Amino acid sequence: MEYTLEVIGVPVSDLDRAKEFYESKCGFHVDLDGEVMPGLRLIQLTPPGSGCSIMLSTALWETTPGPTPQPGSYQGLQLCVPDIKQAHAELTARGLDISEPAQFAEQDGATFMYFTDPDGNGWAIQEYRVRAKTPLRDAIAP
Repeated sequence: MEYTLEVIGVPVSDLDRAKEFYESKCGFHVDLDGEVMPGLRLIQLTPPGSGCSIMLSTALWETTPGPTPQPGSYQGLQLCVPDIKQAHAELTARGLDISEPAQFAEQDGATFMYFTDPDGNGWAIQEYRVRAKTPLRDAIAP
């Protein structure tokens, strides 16, 4: 049995502001924006080329067990790209405030850049050049 990670909820304080940010600044595709049950609006967005989406909601956390995460409390959300310089150029052209790429070691996978959403949720973008030709799950398979 395979288990695929396909949706991650991200806590935000303002749905419309967050939707605008992820759609216009990050280039995510809006898959869903609507009330899925009375009083529960969900917005699901997918990064270009990704098999995993993010879900934005202000009321979702009330329907799940455990503590309610505060907007801006998520750090370390990560995207991977095969060419970080191209991604940097695309994202800055969209108006995203993102750090310059930083290479921490010579090997593939050691170059990162960072941004935060309007609530302060922190994202990293990692360059994996091998991804240009091989999906990561195939590249790291034993």
